[in-house]
Amino acid sequence: MSQRLDFYKSSPEAIKAMVGLEQRIGKSGLEKSLVELVRLRASQINGCAYCVDTHSADARKAGENERRLATLSVWRETPFFTDRERAALEWTESLTLIAGNHVPDSVWEAVQPHFSPEDLTDLTLLIVAINGWNRFAIAFRKLPA
Repeated sequence: MSQRLDFYKSSPEAIKAMVGLEQRIGKSGLEKSLVELVRLRASQINGCAYCVDTHSADARKAGENERRLATLSVWRETPFFTDRERAALEWTESLTLIAGNHVPDSVWEAVQPHFSPEDLTDLTLLIVAINGWNRFAIAFRKLPA
């Protein structure tokens, strides 16, 4: 498999728009560890090898432990994640798989108590952004180095 297109070079303005989303996420009140878990979980669901590689490395650099990283794909079956992280992961999965579930009320009821309205909006922006990056990387076959 080889890269189809270098999207960073082909449309710098498009990437600048995506970076704008990342800048807002960086200014949000969301914890860095939570941000990386969300990025990694969405990338796992989407099957984005480049992003899984990138965000697992970023999570390690931010201090995430191997046990949590190894069990992220089965987070419901482990005791390793906080209630807030579980709520964010459930929100992530629901939004990433939105065509199949349309974000049921039960998911809203699970996430809403754990986040302020601003943080919930920023969490949603984070999920939108990583799903966008996944689509760029998958469509154009960006590969891990």
